Amino acid sequence: MSHTVIPQGYRPLLSLYDTQKAISLLKRLFEDRLSGELNLRRVSAPLFVAASSGLNDDLNGVERPVSFEIAQVPDTAQVVHSLAKWKRLALKRYQFHPGEGLYTDMNAIRRDEELDNLHSAYVDQWDWEKIIAPEQRTLDCLKQTVNAIVGALADTQDFLHSVFPQLSVLPKLPRQVAFVTAQELEDRWPELTPHQRETEAVKEYGAIFLMGIGGKLRSGKPHDGRAPDYDDWDLNGDIIFWDSVNAQAFEVSSMGIRVSPESLDRQLTLAGCDYRRELPFHKMLLAGELPLTMGGGIGQSRVSMLLLGKCHIGEVQSSLWDADTVRICREAGVTLL
Repeated sequence: MSHTVIPQGYRPLLSLYDTQKAISLLKRLFEDRLSGELNLRRVSAPLFVAASSGLNDDLNGVERPVSFEIAQVPDTAQVVHSLAKWKRLALKRYQFHPGEGLYTDMNAIRRDEELDNLHSAYVDQWDWEKIIAPEQRTLDCLKQTVNAIVGALADTQDFLHSVFPQLSVLPKLPRQVAFVTAQELEDRWPELTPHQRETEAVKEYGAIFLMGIGGKLRSGKPHDGRAPDYDDWDLNGDIIFWDSVNAQAFEVSSMGIRVSPESLDRQLTLAGCDYRRELPFHKMLLAGELPLTMGGGIGQSRVSMLLLGKCHIGEVQSSLWDADTVRICREAGVTLL
């Protein structure tokens, strides 16, 4: 059964080809703003990595990577789920220094994703990572970076509205967000699901950065899954806006200050993942051979949906959909790319 729901009376604000032009423009604009705000340089990134490297992102630990063999290569190749770990290793290889970082296009396949208005098996993100000094592993540094990203999104929206005036009916993005913790949301709305709590918080604040994701809350359950080997669970979060088209919370970015050797050691044990200590990436990190970093992923299709007022992610990216989703969208006059 499809989880796609088309809002009553929904009509796209841009024609099919104007949508393509707008996507191309917003991607160029936002990349320029993001790289300038965070001092990032563009690099190339892999579509797949060696299974034995430990570089693939395990997400919630249950998703199955797409794996295949390559002639003359003894290791199994895995299509990345994200580049969270690869970026940190890349910073070392590029010999970047504190305050310098990289960004790249990340393309992934998440075969077990539950398809709906916001989720596709194809994932496209701006992945970024920068080196920080030990004294920058703080909430203040994290918050400053969040607001820099949000400001870059707002600047991009302003320019888009000047080129495509029909988009001006959409709500203006705030230039700053409210900072709240997952524990605060659980304390306020213990009877609600995590996503419902996010929706209530975004209704109240307009936009939030939800902090403290991955570790168990006082209820004994985490707000959401987060792999133990890239974000520090005490120094991470999600940027969430209000989706005025679908009337729901709308996450555009997951990010955070990355694990130190000490926090990695602690989180591997808490997550029951001590076996990862023998993987090449984890050995380097535990030995203090990788730089201290912060970073995240910003959904390209998610940002396109938000800034162009689209109700379904298939309007801004080309993917595969189940028959029910195709039918529901066709009957509602929604064109899937």
